Amino acid sequence: MEVLNSCSALLSNYEVLDMLQSMKSNKKQKMTQNQLATITYQTIRYLEDTPCKKQTPEKIRKYLEAMKSFNLTKSEKLTLLNICPKTALEIQLIIEDSEERLSNEEVESLLEIIQNCFEEPLEEQEEEEGC
Repeated sequence: MEVLNSCSALLSNYEVLDMLQSMKSNKKQKMTQNQLATITYQTIRYLEDTPCKKQTPEKIRKYLEAMKSFNLTKSEKLTLLNICPKTALEIQLIIEDSEERLSNEEVESLLEIIQNCFEEPLEEQEEEEGC
């Protein structure tokens, strides 16, 4: 396989999961190669265990709007979206030169934004767990 354009677009894990699930559920589109079916299945299984499973286009738009106030690259925003870090250490590992580029308050603000955009309210978590 040859990569024709290595940077034509950046996709979030949510977009990949959504696309693969659409391909899987589309009965008209038959996968002709067994390898493609296996890759699709394994990728969906992996992505369903990542934060993107609970993301929606609305939540992603809200997240991207909140990220405008930070001086982050597209790939840093995408990595934050895909990983949904919960600690300042994770932010430091994701954002290049974060110590110079972000204050402690900005790091805390990033964590808050991620939590507000993608974490479920406590009541919803309890309902899912059957409490």
